[in-house]
Amino acid sequence: MFLLKRDYSNKNFIIKGFITAILLSSFIYLSHFNIEIKLLNTFLGLFAIYFLLIIPKNSLPITGFLTGILWCYWMAVSLQYYDLIYLTPVVIIGIGLVYAIIFYLFAFYDRLTIRIAMIFAFTFFAPFGFNWMKFELIFIDSYIGTSKIDFALILISFYFIIKLKRHKILGLIPLLFILDFGKGEFIDNPKANIYMPQMNIEQSLKWQKEYQTTLIEKNFEEISKAIESKKDLVVLPETAFTNVLNKNAELLERLIYLSNEIDILTGALYVENNQIYNASYFFTKGEIQVAKKVVLVPFGEEIPLPKYFVNLINKLFYNGASDYSKASTPTDFVIKGEKFRNAICYEGTTDKIFENLGDTRYMIMITNNAWFTPSIEPTLQHLLLKYYSKKYGVTIFHVANGSPNRIYRP
Repeated sequence: MFLLKRDYSNKNFIIKGFITAILLSSFIYLSHFNIEIKLLNTFLGLFAIYFLLIIPKNSLPITGFLTGILWCYWMAVSLQYYDLIYLTPVVIIGIGLVYAIIFYLFAFYDRLTIRIAMIFAFTFFAPFGFNWMKFELIFIDSYIGTSKIDFALILISFYFIIKLKRHKILGLIPLLFILDFGKGEFIDNPKANIYMPQMNIEQSLKWQKEYQTTLIEKNFEEISKAIESKKDLVVLPETAFTNVLNKNAELLERLIYLSNEIDILTGALYVENNQIYNASYFFTKGEIQVAKKVVLVPFGEEIPLPKYFVNLINKLFYNGASDYSKASTPTDFVIKGEKFRNAICYEGTTDKIFENLGDTRYMIMITNNAWFTPSIEPTLQHLLLKYYSKKYGVTIFHVANGSPNRIYRP
């Protein structure tokens, strides 16, 4: 009888951990399959946070492990392009273990007030510089607000619901202050008429030498289409040109010449003083402006570890290649008299790129999502861009390779 009870108890806390992880992740997968029902997401999100507060302490590592994998398994998809596919299970399990530890710390000292404080503190924390697991994001397609204050009020509401012995309904009062039924999409169009070609170049082809001529001509075909359509600006994705563009005089000459007919913004590598940058090149009226990436992808463009481990990892897995270099501040391009903040892939989903916006109301973000397709990475990025557009009141023009181009409005 004792053994039966223990087995039931073990299964019980595993099931609770599993259910909570599913609830925390459901909004991503619903969106991935184009199911964005606000009422459904509202209830699923609220249940997710409620369960996170009440499940047993030993359920939390299971929740963290599964949630980490459900949100971030796609990180391992890109390993195939480095001939490191054998590391896929190691990376996925490693992701799960990192979040299992973090979630366990939510109840390291198991009192409700401490758990609430730790969960709220996690919304300010980015393990290894990676900030894509944001609990506020759970409510991006719901009737609940997504600010820090909104999330704090959710936690306060559930505190009273759990603690009050009578009149638990009073605990719902804080939720009334965070209901968000939307005010309708505010259309703020820039003066520039922007052409956003949809590119779907497979990652396995992009960097092949024999494919370079084809890739280059595809880019120029899109520029020609934009000129024929009388557009003011054409935007090509991140690393649309897969060479060091500032060292390729022939390509620069062609782009400079065409920039007298149309403004061109494209992604490519940039080398300066033996440092490599992931960059955007802006061509206008025969002139060039370069914006270097400010926030690098953790473990993709830089290793967020002490130098000894950085050198060791690069030597073992990347043939001794160095991390990319980065700029210290974001860059704004002026297009038809209006400022556009430049963002390259991951940095467009960080607060740093939105610093010192001033009167800048628009952002152009270029991305190469072919690294991570097929997976839920483009969906998670899509939800994050909704969140940041709303948070900072910026209209984001997102041009991607390997996933749909979109425009995000506050």
